[in-house]
Amino acid sequence: MIEYLSSYINKIINVTLLQSGITEAVVDALVRGCLILLVLCLSWFGYKIAQGPLNRVLERLSGLTNQQWDDVLVEKHVFQRLLNFVPLILIYVLTTPILAGTQLLSLSQTLISVLFLIAGMLTVDSLLNALMAIYANSAISKEVSITPFVQVLKLGLYFVTGILLLSLLLQKTPLYFLSGLGALTAVLMFVFKDILMGFVAGIQLIANNMVAPKNWIEMPKYGADGDVIEITLTTVKVQNFDNTITTIPTYALINESFKNWRNMNLSGGRRIKRYVNIDLSSIKFCDSEMLEHFKCIQLISKDIQDRQDEIKAHNLEHNVDVSTLVNGRRLTNIGVFRSYVEAYLRQHPMIHNDMTFLIRQLSPRENGLPIEIYVFCKDTNWTIYEAVQADIFDHILAVVPEFNLRVFQEPSGSDFQKIII
Repeated sequence: MIEYLSSYINKIINVTLLQSGITEAVVDALVRGCLILLVLCLSWFGYKIAQGPLNRVLERLSGLTNQQWDDVLVEKHVFQRLLNFVPLILIYVLTTPILAGTQLLSLSQTLISVLFLIAGMLTVDSLLNALMAIYANSAISKEVSITPFVQVLKLGLYFVTGILLLSLLLQKTPLYFLSGLGALTAVLMFVFKDILMGFVAGIQLIANNMVAPKNWIEMPKYGADGDVIEITLTTVKVQNFDNTITTIPTYALINESFKNWRNMNLSGGRRIKRYVNIDLSSIKFCDSEMLEHFKCIQLISKDIQDRQDEIKAHNLEHNVDVSTLVNGRRLTNIGVFRSYVEAYLRQHPMIHNDMTFLIRQLSPRENGLPIEIYVFCKDTNWTIYEAVQADIFDHILAVVPEFNLRVFQEPSGSDFQKIII
């Protein structure tokens, strides 16, 4: 076909130009130039067909399947970049016979090879992006992030492409440039220090399953307290609960300590650890009137009766003189209060009974006797957890006076106003 077009154009030009005294060399150059323009037009037409109708056909075919991976390939422009080879192949195939025997043949082949390399690099890059997107939709992506490894592959891709481009343009072998890099090893190590450290740290993070996307981590040194949204080759991005973004060097997660709340979500229980300070002056033994009042509380009425029977039997067995309060065993209002809190939380629908469950006293302090509640909420969602915790302590604080106890608090302005001078 090329030979036919060449002979046809030669006939046209020979009739018009050779009679005007133009040499055959100029005529040959004009013929080759016309053919090159024709090839470029044909390649442009092939490019438009490939990127237009052919690309749309591939998109429609991917939409007809039930698989998601082909939709991702379309979204990441893998087919679109792959079709860039169509005009390049046309140019390579058609220009070779046109420029055969001329000095421009090697130059044209070099330029076409450069374009092939760039198109191949862009195709592989979009394919890696598609693989990352496909992997992100899998269940294992929540545990293991492959972003650092893909970024290393991209760096290797760009590096190899750069070396090959230089070797093509300068007509040197790739080994020539690689041998020159040996002398720059120290400089390259310094320039790419963060990348190398991040790559090694990324391997350790993934191998030891230390952190993964969507994990809630705390790292006060960097002001991070939120969910991990991205793990890259050099940084870990954390979206804090105030919607700010904190960027942490990847190697910092290896060299320094941080708190990961992932196991809290996996266990299905979130800890409630808070205490109520009871005024020490309000703690006392229970008299008969108080006990009768406490027996009206349904959650602990049976427990109080059982405890009374147990204490009575103990005092009789040991001939205790019950006329004096300090003799023998007696119920206290603080003890009954602890029993009530335990019974209340045991029957609470949002509290785990099969996880750590403690209602305990801490050491008395200058601000009273702390009664600590150490239990686990069944819902780990922050909003629901806070609501459950607030409801529990709303009830506990409101019920304290029912046991003739007082919650300790520092004197306020209204307290001082009540003082009569």
